[in-house]
Amino acid sequence: MTAQPYPVIATRIDPRAEEFRANADANGAAIDKLTAALQEATRGGGDKYNARHKAAGKLLPRERIEQVLDRDSYFLELCALAGKDVPGHTPGAGLLGGIGRVSGVECLITASESTVKGGAISEMTAWKSGRLSDIAEHNRLPSISMIESAGADLPNQSKIFVPGGRGFRDLTRRSAAKVPTICLVFGSSTAGGAYVPGMSDYVVMVKQQAQVYLAGPPLVKMATGEENNHEELGGAEMHARISGVSDYLARDEHDAIRLGREIVAHLGWKKAAQPAPRVVEPPRYDPGELLGIASPDVKVPFDQREVIARIVDGSRFSEFKPLYGTTLVCGWAHLHGFPIGILANNGILMSESAQKGAQFIELCNQSDIPLVFLQNITGFMVGKKYEQEGIIKHGAKLINAVSNSTVPAVTIMTGASYGAGNYAMCGRAYAPRFLFTWPNHRIAVMGGKQLAGVLDIIQRDAAAKRGEAVDEAKLV
Repeated sequence: MTAQPYPVIATRIDPRAEEFRANADANGAAIDKLTAALQEATRGGGDKYNARHKAAGKLLPRERIEQVLDRDSYFLELCALAGKDVPGHTPGAGLLGGIGRVSGVECLITASESTVKGGAISEMTAWKSGRLSDIAEHNRLPSISMIESAGADLPNQSKIFVPGGRGFRDLTRRSAAKVPTICLVFGSSTAGGAYVPGMSDYVVMVKQQAQVYLAGPPLVKMATGEENNHEELGGAEMHARISGVSDYLARDEHDAIRLGREIVAHLGWKKAAQPAPRVVEPPRYDPGELLGIASPDVKVPFDQREVIARIVDGSRFSEFKPLYGTTLVCGWAHLHGFPIGILANNGILMSESAQKGAQFIELCNQSDIPLVFLQNITGFMVGKKYEQEGIIKHGAKLINAVSNSTVPAVTIMTGASYGAGNYAMCGRAYAPRFLFTWPNHRIAVMGGKQLAGVLDIIQRDAAAKRGEAVDEAKLV
């Protein structure tokens, strides 16, 4: 007997409505701004340094990634704007990273942005590298590191040295967990950076380009008086013939990429067992309508069922406890043929919705169904009545369920993310496999208006206790 399909969500959205059009215009403008920032990040070091790199006969970092990917592969770039608007940093943090298919295998691919400060590693680079490493480990993705880096950004070494060591630990942990690590060295990999090829499972070095050593010729001369040139000390040919650090010697960059693809092909890598996908149905409603559903003003609510209807297969959704705890929508759907459980905010979290969410997470864990969290939350309900009804206890139960869930989780920030609501809906601290953010998203302990009001009350109360008049001009 064939299982009955989930019911189709009935939409109430009118794309001709004035509010819909206003939302679409505002969100479209936000996406244009985001697109411009992403485009700027693709420029690397800019025209001057890109031209210099090409004149040396080298591929640009993005070209290296393009060539290692299968021709029909996507490339899901991650953390593309890390470092944006941070003084002293460029968008992307000097490191490209994302997921794509190589020789039919989904891999985590990183590449030093060698046109920016020679690929030097900053504290933002170390942070981004750590996040990408987590993704590779938790999702068991073989990794390909394309190295051409001048090492640590020495003027800022105090901020890099301690966190930078994590990358070497992560490499060895992934290898021990039988997740392959592959390193293609296109240029310098010096000092601590030499341990990246040293700790990788497979190493390819480009002849007459790759240079891998703990200390370069000037430092060796200063420390020991010994004089060497770069090739003698750490050239690709030396490491392939004498030290054994390099497993493969590539004629040029194209050959290195070919060898990298060949290594992935012979891994015999297979994903962990998964349920057989159903036939994939596109949503019945246009996903482009999401622009008109979500308000650019996070104080304006919207029905998350309308979002769900535009992202899941066939717009089909089996809602759990639809009449109880109605400010949290929970239910089952399919995404690209795979079963998922969805938790989506439709207002502030109440005791009932927290209890419902905790129960739903436990049910999904029983059946090994991954979770998707759609966050648009201003926090838990507060006030005497709700404190007496146990909002703390019930909220803690939901946070406990999120903390101890063992199935994969993905979090999507569709609006506000304030206070403990962020925790209860699997915010960054709760280690979702991936966290994606819409351009209208705002995150804080509390909203700006509430924060200003709280500080105003505190300052007035403090002045009253001192028996002083309030200086209205100094109130925040």
